[in-house]
Amino acid sequence: MSLYRCDACGNKTRFDVYENKRVRAFHHFTLGGELEVEQEEVLQRAVERVVCRWCGATIEDEQPSDAHRSR
Repeated sequence: MSLYRCDACGNKTRFDVYENKRVRAFHHFTLGGELEVEQEEVLQRAVERVVCRWCGATIEDEQPSDAHRSR
């Protein structure tokens, strides 16, 4: 996961992150038909755009680094 900061207003906590993900997921359905995703592995992830929730500014050139990427 990447840490973002809006240069326009200083926000560090609220962002809309637009991303494409390719995942492998283990779906477990109960006998009643309810779905529970028990495991999910992100195979590929691309952040398309990050927008500040406070002021609407687009955060430029933000790609998660390997050090901050969740596994």
